[in-house]
Amino acid sequence: MQESQELELFLHVSRTLNFGRTSLECHVSPATLTRTIQRLETRAGSRLLDRGPRGVALTADGQRFVRYAERALALWSDWRTDSADLAGDLRIFATVTACQALLPTVLAPFRAAHPQVRLDLRTGDAGAALARLDEGDVDAAVAGLPERLPQSLVGRTLAVTDLVLVGGSRAGPFVVPNRGLVREAAERWFRARGITPTLAAEPDSHEGLLALVALGVGTGIVPRLVLETSAVQVEIVEEGLAAFPIGLCVRRADLRRPIVATLWGSVPGDSRG
Repeated sequence: MQESQELELFLHVSRTLNFGRTSLECHVSPATLTRTIQRLETRAGSRLLDRGPRGVALTADGQRFVRYAERALALWSDWRTDSADLAGDLRIFATVTACQALLPTVLAPFRAAHPQVRLDLRTGDAGAALARLDEGDVDAAVAGLPERLPQSLVGRTLAVTDLVLVGGSRAGPFVVPNRGLVREAAERWFRARGITPTLAAEPDSHEGLLALVALGVGTGIVPRLVLETSAVQVEIVEEGLAAFPIGLCVRRADLRRPIVATLWGSVPGDSRG
């Protein structure tokens, strides 16, 4: 529905009061965004936004139009969500571990209620999950949850595991992910222990990390859930390094999209962001 997309862009501008930021976060060109607002103003028969030396501001009619747009999008979402014919593609990112340990349970109610929705499941590096979601490459991601999510995202906790030290010894050398939340937690643990680590390897994935530890490359730091799910078994040297929440994340703006809103509503858990 083209009109719903236009209303979503208007509401985003009404919150940011910044055309450049809305253009960037909604992945549209500045020219497209400007034309969209102009079309809405033409249909509404009134100027909705004023642009001046001090920036962008909502007019009185613009403030009224915000309320209309919010109601219109809510009604559209309710109608589509209640429809028995909910269909289309749902692109989900998850690591191999999340696919095995969490996704079957998370997606079962949604899949049973909406069998016509085509699930497009993508796997890869855990450290890239939220970036891929924020960039619009996927519609939802199952990923480790940072203490603070970007403003553009919302998350719902699915499980909480802990980080464990596996294989080798506490003295290292160490195998840690090359980026992401586990890498950041590992660096905090090193600092707290006064350790200047020797890094033997920095793999992309947690599953690859376990394989390297099993080969004797070094001591690894991984979420316990990864170890419990993996066919590769290594000894735990120390547990409870840090709590590691895992959750379902979507873009805040996408909660107005019927498929994403329905998925979000089907998953229990505490929300953040």
